[in-house]
Amino acid sequence: MHELLIIGFRTIFLYVFLLVILRIMGKREVGELGVIDVVVFIIMAEVAAMIVESPDRPIINGVLPILLLLVIQYISSLISLKSKAFRDLVDGDPTLIIKHGIIQEQEMRKQRYNLDDLFQQLRENQIASIHDVTFAYLESSGNLSVFTKDNGSPIIGLILDGEIQPEHLQLINKTEDWLMDELKAKQLTDVSTIFYCSYEQGEIKVQLKES
Repeated sequence: MHELLIIGFRTIFLYVFLLVILRIMGKREVGELGVIDVVVFIIMAEVAAMIVESPDRPIINGVLPILLLLVIQYISSLISLKSKAFRDLVDGDPTLIIKHGIIQEQEMRKQRYNLDDLFQQLRENQIASIHDVTFAYLESSGNLSVFTKDNGSPIIGLILDGEIQPEHLQLINKTEDWLMDELKAKQLTDVSTIFYCSYEQGEIKVQLKES
């Protein structure tokens, strides 16, 4: 009976404790969790289960690892905010799967993404024909973002966190020289001061970093 009370207390405590931890980690949809988030959640679940199932072990043995995981996740989030290279390393970059109605076979092979998966996600997006698709991106979350001739083109980030994105310039058949000329027309010469620069509806939109 005593052991059952300990297990019950620990279950309630860990439930409340993990709720607080997850609120601190921030709000994200399950489908948008990054690799680090998934790893942290899995380890947290394992640690919590170990503590509940082992009433003879001090509860602090479970609390400390969970707090350490929180610190790891928090630090990685801060680094992700500052470094696109780190984001790409951990979560990966969206992959262009369809371009102007043509399936990018090589990109699909790199992502180990097959035609059955593609057609299923196209159906989920109510796409009747591949030839109606202008761009389709396989996001790092595994979701497929689809743009058709009717709903316009996706927002393309030409500069992110002060870094020019050459592969995105290629998508719109533009060069870095063209981009720099467009920026100069807006009296902008230092790329590092730009938070983001996107290409929307045939023109560039710029937002500077907060000083």
